[in-house]
Amino acid sequence: MSIRDTSAQDHVLAATAPNARRRRQWMLAAAGGGTLLLASAWLLAGWSSGGRSLDASRVRIATVERGDLVRDISADGRVIAANSPVLYAIAGGTVTLKVVAGDAVKQGQALAEIDSPELRSALAQEQATLASLEAEAGRAALDARMTRANARKLLDQAQIDRQAAVRDLERNQRAFDGGAVAQIDVARSQDLLKKADLGLVHARSDFGLQDQGAGLDTRNKRLLADRQRAVVAELQRQVDALTLRAPFDGQVGQVQVAQRANVAINAPLLSVVDLSRFEVEIKVPESFARDLAIGMPAQLESNGKTFAGAVSAVSPEVVSGEVTGRLRFKDTQPPGLRQNQRLSARIVLDTRRNVLMVERGPFVETGGGNSAYVMDGSVAVKRPMRVGASSLNAVEIVDGAQPGDRIVVSGSDQFGDAQRIRISGE
Repeated sequence: MSIRDTSAQDHVLAATAPNARRRRQWMLAAAGGGTLLLASAWLLAGWSSGGRSLDASRVRIATVERGDLVRDISADGRVIAANSPVLYAIAGGTVTLKVVAGDAVKQGQALAEIDSPELRSALAQEQATLASLEAEAGRAALDARMTRANARKLLDQAQIDRQAAVRDLERNQRAFDGGAVAQIDVARSQDLLKKADLGLVHARSDFGLQDQGAGLDTRNKRLLADRQRAVVAELQRQVDALTLRAPFDGQVGQVQVAQRANVAINAPLLSVVDLSRFEVEIKVPESFARDLAIGMPAQLESNGKTFAGAVSAVSPEVVSGEVTGRLRFKDTQPPGLRQNQRLSARIVLDTRRNVLMVERGPFVETGGGNSAYVMDGSVAVKRPMRVGASSLNAVEIVDGAQPGDRIVVSGSDQFGDAQRIRISGE
């Protein structure tokens, strides 16, 4: 048995003409040129749609919408006592503590006592001086009464002498009219009456002068005693202040001295915390500080509950780019608050109704608030834009966008100065 080959399947072809071969080469060249042209067109389209290309995962795009923009500030606050004074030493001496940190105290309760022998000795000396001046004032008052009594006696004597002179003149005048006495006796009686009148006038003047002099001397002594009494009262106040007492019901805070320590004058000893009144201390960025004002409403959250509050104080200085403020509870404060406890605070600055807004992002700082990249299909196009007020999570668009526009809010710092950027994956 023989095996058949493929000779029956072969056909002899005529030789290809030169013109046909050249035509086929031209067709192949034209096809290659068309392919190259299409590739160039695709590259040109990609280049015209964006000078660069970035993946969509490297940027954040938000949609412009219309709504109410609530400008607020959110911060973590620290609970502090609204009233927590520090008690100081009124004088130098040895301190005896009667409480420890954390003790609950009542108003007027003794907290510590300072032993100051110098102050107590000064009080005893001034009290002795006061007693001496009070005795002198009493003696001056007694002398004044004696002086007035003597002056009164001389005045009364002068009045009696005048009455006697008047009666003697009347008697001599009747006797002279009856021819019993001579004219000289009547004249002598008249002279005695004039003398008695002069004596009465001088006695009255001396009585007034003596009364004024005695009053001035008594007043002077009394003023000296009053001055010394004020000195003694001040020293007594200082001695009483050697015993430090609680200014209100509260709790002992930090004790800054050891038991039986020797302290200098005006040295801090301990603090007392008023547990009935607390405030919340917050720190806000400097950019929001100019919008804060005392009395602005605030919301404080504690254990899932919200309490109304208000701004009670704003620091006038900026520290590390932040401004310190204080919030007070408006109606009631949460029960069981403790010093330095953390609370969430929210301050509502204002609300703008029916405005264009978009999610807040770094694009505001990157474009200086004057431009932003708006998506046109898969291409981000740089467009002039003006922004307005901003909150923690949104910013107002004043001009340059319409509702529904998609803006690159984060990652535009990677675009450089390009006018168009292709976003792949969009």
